[in-house]
Amino acid sequence: MTRPAPAGSEAPAAPAAPARRRRARAVRLGPRSVAALVLVGAVGVAGFGWPFLAPPGSRVSAHAQDAPWLFAGLLVLLVAVVAATIAESGLGPKAVAMLGVLAATGAALRPLGAGTAGLEPMFFLMVLSGRVLGPGFGFVLGSVTMFASALLTGGVGPWMPFQMLAMGWFTMGAGLLPFPDRLRGRAELLMLAGYGCLAAFAYGAVMNLQGWPFMSLGSGIGFRADAPVLTNLAHFAAYHLATSLGWDLGRAVVTVVLTFTLGPTLLAALRRATRRAAFETPVTFEDPAPVNRPT
Repeated sequence: MTRPAPAGSEAPAAPAAPARRRRARAVRLGPRSVAALVLVGAVGVAGFGWPFLAPPGSRVSAHAQDAPWLFAGLLVLLVAVVAATIAESGLGPKAVAMLGVLAATGAALRPLGAGTAGLEPMFFLMVLSGRVLGPGFGFVLGSVTMFASALLTGGVGPWMPFQMLAMGWFTMGAGLLPFPDRLRGRAELLMLAGYGCLAAFAYGAVMNLQGWPFMSLGSGIGFRADAPVLTNLAHFAAYHLATSLGWDLGRAVVTVVLTFTLGPTLLAALRRATRRAAFETPVTFEDPAPVNRPT
């Protein structure tokens, strides 16, 4: 039985709970940025999936060889608009510096595995960077990194805007994963490795959608403008299994292995860098103190 405290005395205060550290976001998306992302996402879905969205015999299906070029030109403009909108909403000088370092690192990592069974270590860096720095920064980072790596490797073509958009989605998705402020340790690594594995396969399938309609015309697994949707789906599944499943498996395995081996160190380094950068603190310039010169 507890004894009541004497009159006039105060009960001892309970110990304060430790403050939970909020994730520092390099970019906080505003309404215009979200609207631009939704717009480019809708156009991107149409650009990738038009063989299944257009009815058989439509004008779009009849121009299967021209449609990828049309969507490529449109997507590169929309990705530029989204990047400019996000920059206007809060991509400050410190975030630009971080973007340049990570994009250059990702672009340098991509040629290391080019042409070797899909061993692409840059995907691991994109997953962890998107997780730490948030979805807005992640979309810009993925798009810029893919653009820079295409220039570095000579991979410029009608597929490049699709790669930029797909990598932007890939990195932004890592920033949208749950519990960014609470989940740490082994559980976070398991979540990031699982996302990286699934996203690596999804990236390969999405990029196959970009090239399948005009790269496999005339084959038994090619796109047929007069065929129903289920027939084209079966053709695409066969095409995907025959051409890139091995590459996607290599990409997924490398992403998972690097996440478990290098993930803790890189996550800690990225979080330490974002805390020191203090992205949400505006940069101010003060006038230097006047110097008293002897007369």
